[in-house]
Parts: sequence; C-alpha cells; structure tokens
Amino acid sequence: MQLEAEKQDGPRLLLVDDDKTFSRVMARALARRGFRVIQACDVDSAIMLAEADPPDYAVVDLKLPVHSGLELIKYLKGLKGNIRIVMLTGFASIATAVGAIRLGATHYLAKPADADEIVAALHRDGGNANAPVSSLPISVDRLKWEHIQKVLAENENNISATARSLNMHRRTLQRKLAKHPVRE
Repeated sequence: MQLEAEKQDGPRLLLVDDDKTFSRVMARALARRGFRVIQACDVDSAIMLAEADPPDYAVVDLKLPVHSGLELIKYLKGLKGNIRIVMLTGFASIATAVGAIRLGATHYLAKPADADEIVAALHRDGGNANAPVSSLPISVDRLKWEHIQKVLAENENNISATARSLNMHRRTLQRKLAKHPVRE
C-alpha cells in the first residue's frame, strides 16, 4: 500500500498509480529530486494516507481500480486547498484533461512521462504560451475518441449511460475505451 522514500526532509508527495513497477521507479526518481514520496495503488488507500498527513504535492493516475483518479483530485483539493496535483494517464483526451483541471489539478500529462516532466509540471504556474500548435486538422479517429470521452465525462463515467447516449452497444463501447487513444 505505501512506501516511504528515503528522503525525510523534503516536501511530501503522494504518488497514486496501480502499476506497481511504474510507481516504484517513479517514487525513487522523485525521491532523488527531493520529495518525500508515499505511494498508494487506489483511491481508498490514497485518501487514508492523505488524511493521516496531507501531502504538498500529488501525482495521480486517471484510471485506478474501483474509483477514478478524478474523484481523488476533488478530495485532495478539499483536504488541502494549495496542494499541487498532476494527473497522469495513458488514455489522454481533451475531456479528461479539462475535467482534471476544473477539479483542481495543476497540470495533466500523458504517459509515458518522466520524473523531470512531472516535477516541471508540479512547479509550473500556467500554461506555455509558446507551445507549438499543429496546423494539421485532427484525424477522424481522434475526433471519435474525443467525442466518446466527452460523452463519458458528461455521464459521470457511467459506461451504460454513455453507450445509450451514443446509441452504441455497451460492450462495443467498453472495447473502444480499453484501447489507447489514436495518436494525432
């Protein structure tokens, strides 16, 4: 459930990811960068750890067992208003990015992200106005993925309600959601 990193004097960072290998490697990398890292593999464990000693920073995976990482963002912001949170996901979409930011995440990163990118995102106060903007239109497949994510967010991540809204069979929707998003 938890691993307390070697560093005991840095800012406290809660790392929440159900991928144990990724979590172990990232915890070590963040500890080397000065953080006191505690780990959780699900929302319930993360809440228990956060209540015991509210963290200064959090890195939260979007897809976690039972509850979404989005629910944890809202809880952590309520617990400690000035916490800086980075949402990580292998299933990036505009809808989930907007949802995470609205709930209080500082930034949103697509996996794979390295420790330096995460630390930079934790300390960044605003967006990057110099970020390159593609002149190419988004592919039809990517637009479909974004639309599904938007409707899923509108239905509070309820698969059955989303399938009904999209006039799609629930299993078909589940197969589409299990795949990684289409690259642009």
